[in-house]
Order: sequence, then C-alpha cells, then structure tokens
Amino acid sequence: MQEFTNILTQIDSMIGGSAWFVYLLLGTGLFFTIYLVFPQIRFFKYAIKIVKGKFDREGDEGDTSHFQALTTALSGTVGTGNIAGVALALHLGGPAALFWMLVTAMIGMTTKFVEVTLSHKYRDKASDGSISGGPMYYMKKRLNLKLPSGKILKTGSLLAVIFAVATIFSSFGTGNLPQINSISNSLFEAFEIPHILTGAVLSVLMAFVILGGIKRIAKVTQTLVPVMAVIYFAGALLVIIYNYENIIPSLQAIASGVFTGSSATGGFLGASVAFAFNRGVNRGLFSNEAGQGSAPIAHAAARAHEPVSEGLVALLEPFIDTIIICMLTGLTLMASGAWNEKLENRFQMTDMEIIEGHYTDADQRILQEHLSGEKALPLFTGELKSENGTPEGNVTILHARSVAEKIKIYRDGNLFTGDIEITNGQLKAPDRYTIEGKSLLHSAPLTTVAFSRSWLGDYGKYIVSIGLLLFAFSTAISWSYYGGRAVTFLFGIKGVLWYKGIYIIGFFLASFTDTTIVWIFSGITIALMTIPNLIGLLFLHKEVKQEVKSFWKEYNESFPNENGPKW
Repeated sequence: MQEFTNILTQIDSMIGGSAWFVYLLLGTGLFFTIYLVFPQIRFFKYAIKIVKGKFDREGDEGDTSHFQALTTALSGTVGTGNIAGVALALHLGGPAALFWMLVTAMIGMTTKFVEVTLSHKYRDKASDGSISGGPMYYMKKRLNLKLPSGKILKTGSLLAVIFAVATIFSSFGTGNLPQINSISNSLFEAFEIPHILTGAVLSVLMAFVILGGIKRIAKVTQTLVPVMAVIYFAGALLVIIYNYENIIPSLQAIASGVFTGSSATGGFLGASVAFAFNRGVNRGLFSNEAGQGSAPIAHAAARAHEPVSEGLVALLEPFIDTIIICMLTGLTLMASGAWNEKLENRFQMTDMEIIEGHYTDADQRILQEHLSGEKALPLFTGELKSENGTPEGNVTILHARSVAEKIKIYRDGNLFTGDIEITNGQLKAPDRYTIEGKSLLHSAPLTTVAFSRSWLGDYGKYIVSIGLLLFAFSTAISWSYYGGRAVTFLFGIKGVLWYKGIYIIGFFLASFTDTTIVWIFSGITIALMTIPNLIGLLFLHKEVKQEVKSFWKEYNESFPNENGPKW
C-alpha cells in the first residue's frame, strides 16, 4: 500500500502539485479577468438579481431554476474542501496558504463565469428528454481544427473524450471517496460510530437520492445547502469570538507570510513561499472547482434562454464557497490555536516516517528541507526496538509533518516490547501495530478540535460532524450527476444506471479507506479534468466576449433604467 501511495504522490507532483499546473490555472483566470475587465466585480450585483429570477422568461428550457442550479453546484463544491481541505492547506503551507486560497477564489470567479457560459450555450438534450451539458459538449462542437487542406481535425472530440473520462474518475476522486471518508472519520471521532456502519447507512440514502435524477437531486440540495451553511457559520463564529484576542495576530500571520513564507511556530515547522503558494492554490481549486469544469454540468440544466445569465449565477460560487466559508474555517483554525499544537492522536501509517538521528523542533530548518524534498534526511532501515511501547534508539518519528512526541506502540491492544522491522522509514507490517502519540493534526480531525474551543466545549465537535455530514453528502450527490452526464456523453443514457451502481459501491468502500491515499487520488483527478477545460476556454476567448456583449445589449434594452455595464 505504501508503494502505491508513493506512486500516486509522484504522479500528483508532476501534474496537480506542479508549478506549471498552478500557473496555467491562475493564468487562465487572470487572462479572462483582464480580457473581460474584472467581471467578478462589475457584474456581482447583477448576478444576485438573476439568481432571484430577474431575467427569467416564460418558456425558458431547462430542468432546474437558477437557484436550484446554484445550490446543486454549490453542494458539489461546499464539502470536505471547506472543512478538511482548508485544514490540510493550513497544515501544509501555514497561514500564507490561506491568502493564496483567497486569491484563487477571486480569480476563479471569472473562470467559472466563462466555463459555465460556454457549457450552457452548447448543451444538448439527452434521449430521455433531460438536458445534458458540460465542457465536453463545447469541446466537441467548437474545438475541431480545420487544416489548410480543408480537412477537419477532430481535436475537440479528442479533448471532449479526455475530459469526460477524467470527469468519471474525478467523480470518485473528488465527489465520492474523500467525502464519505471524511464523514466516517468525523463520526467515528465524535460518536465512535464504526466506519463501515456509516458507509452502509449513507450508501442506502445515496442510492435513494441519485436514482431519482437531477430533479430530485435539486430538491434535496436546495434544502441542504442553506441549512448546513447556517449551522456551520454559527459554530465557527462562536470559536472566533471566544478566542477574539487571536483574530488580529491570525490576520497578521496570513499577511506577513505572503512574501516570506509561513514561519515555524509551535509544532509547525514552517513552509517556504513557493510551497505555501502551491498548496493554497491547489486546495483553493479543490474547494471551489473553478476551471475544473464540474459546475458547468449542473448549470447546463438551468432554465435560461441565453448562456451568460447562467454564467453570472455561477460567478457567485467561488465567492460563497471559498471567500466566505473557507476563510471562515481558516480563521477558526487559527484563532483556536489548534493548527500548530501537537495533540494526542492515533497515527496514520501513510502520514508517518522514521528517520535516522535524533531531531527536535529546534532543528526546524533541516526538517523543513526534508519535508519539502529540498534535502532529504536518511530514512531508517533496520530493527526498531520498543520497550513497553516506547521506541528506543537513535531515530526520530515524524507524523503529520511534525516531530512526534510521547509515542506509544501497541500490538493486539497491548504495549509492545520487541523489535519492529523498518524499511526505508516505514513499518514493514503496519497492520500489526497501532501507534499513538502527540503530533500535529490535519484535515477533518484538526477542524473538529478547533470547533471544541468555544463556549460549547466538546459539544462543538458535533457541529463539525453534522456540518461535514451535510456538506460532504450533498457533494457526493452532485458529483454522481456530473459523472452520470459524462457517461451519457460517452456511452448514452443506458450506461448511467451501471455507473450509479458502481458509484454507490465505491461510496461504501471508501468509508474505511486510508485518508491520505484518497486525498492524493483526488488531486490527480482534478488536474486531469482541469487541463483540457482550460485549454478549451483559452481557444474560445473571442466567442466568450461576443456572448457577453450580446447579453448586456439585451439586458440594457430589457431594463433601460438600470444602466447595466456598457460594451
């Protein structure tokens, strides 16, 4: 399993975790932001009006309203990225990573506006009468190249197939596996509910919802999204207000680390500018999915007589998802102080490695270089001695990117005495041992601890559990629809039922799968969707501008007293 994790990590580092991917993502959004003259600012108030039905016309074709499309798309983005993903970004890149998440969201508002506009324009009607759309449709119809000889090179069809296949895989890597994994971990921590029981119950509920199609999905999400947002918002504010003295220092830490990197503090060993930038952008994309091409699939089903109005609705998503909810989570984590504290926990083997030599937090520069891959320290290979559960010898155990302390090793429920075989820093037989101690936390467990640091005390962790349950479950519901539309594009409507069956089975199995592997896999699938979508958007930039001009001309003629944007 560790070898498989290493392979996935290497693949992720070459695409989603690489610098060129980040520049492509932000570069595309920045290009359209300038090209369309900051639509995320100029069009914001009109987007709110259109969500309320301002530009609706009787007879508009589609399966859902603007609000239902927005909540369905939001339910696909507001999930573990807002709870576990923000905690992971802070854990990896420090406070500076939160700043880059914010920047990614601001630029992403334009990217989502563009991708939804194009996808809505080129949507199709499936054989069962439902609306089917997404980037694969505009790719197929508009990205074929005409050679000088007059021959048509079906480049768009190839990109469309790549995107659709990636969407199917991403429905598992983004919307399925990490969602139920985080739910089951959180419910186990809060209520000690067995992972497999959580998976079984929610899989049945999942089947009931997704087999009803987009109309049932829309009805569920339009109720879940507002409820879960209110519950989570209230719990986060309680933590921030309770720890009010940490608000200003938290904001200073976010701002000061932008150009210098995040400094070492507590158990956190620090992060370079480049690493904080990369992790913040990467987690920002996972949270709001701007540029990934997923939300356009939901918005394609919205009732509208022209595409730009739905693009404006989509513009609101990164603002709600990342600028409001993610930053609220980030401030909660920092104000609580939990993000850089070493806390008692059970170690995950894929988060742990054993290195030669004795190191402490005072060796933060050496350890930071090791964790970033700049200058790796030698990994321990040999027999690790354990005396009554306490490891001995000239070694250091790192867990969750921190120096582990007060370590206890168990075997069959008892403190272990004997030798443990270690190969390249990893236990050769990890399933035989349980290791506990103090280290940093990340993902959902970190957020759970942070929410317990208010007037609610330990009851605060229930807000995270309930919020994560609602957030993640609604995300999984929406992604089943995205994957189903990709299957429809590739194989026709008959293939959707088979896909949904596999999706439900995968949802159940992921409830007791290792968290780290799930997150790495999700990063890979995000990149495989995003790259062809961004290429398509850049190719069609002139068409986007023409659509925007046409829309505002029609809007201003319909509402001459509003003085809408002029082109």
